[in-house]
Amino acid sequence: MSMTDPIADMLTRIRNGQKARKVSVSMPASSAKEAVAKVLKSEGYITGYSSDGEGATKQLSVELKYFEGVPVIEHIERSSKPGLRIYRGKEELPKVLGGLGISIVSTSAGVMSDRQAREKGIGGEVLCIVS
Repeated sequence: MSMTDPIADMLTRIRNGQKARKVSVSMPASSAKEAVAKVLKSEGYITGYSSDGEGATKQLSVELKYFEGVPVIEHIERSSKPGLRIYRGKEELPKVLGGLGISIVSTSAGVMSDRQAREKGIGGEVLCIVS
């Protein structure tokens, strides 16, 4: 069975893993999911990520981060969906919680946080919002 929105599945697995106080969650790997995990790691929302296996059996493992027993990610939601894509220019990129959170943007220069996209002066598809 094919999945219609693998990024939303990834975010849901992270959300559910944190509610269950899991150390890590695993999911089928893809380059888009790895790019999102890379941004989450660089912004300090997860401890790390790794991919194991090859081809169709490749798995992405995301290590969740907690601070004093509380998940670091308070809120994570999908913005752009397969049925309704959301594109924003560099001036219109959303500021999450006045700069305390991030939005992950897929640009022509790759997947990056909204801060990096503003610095480079490019817009793109707003994949998700994290705070």
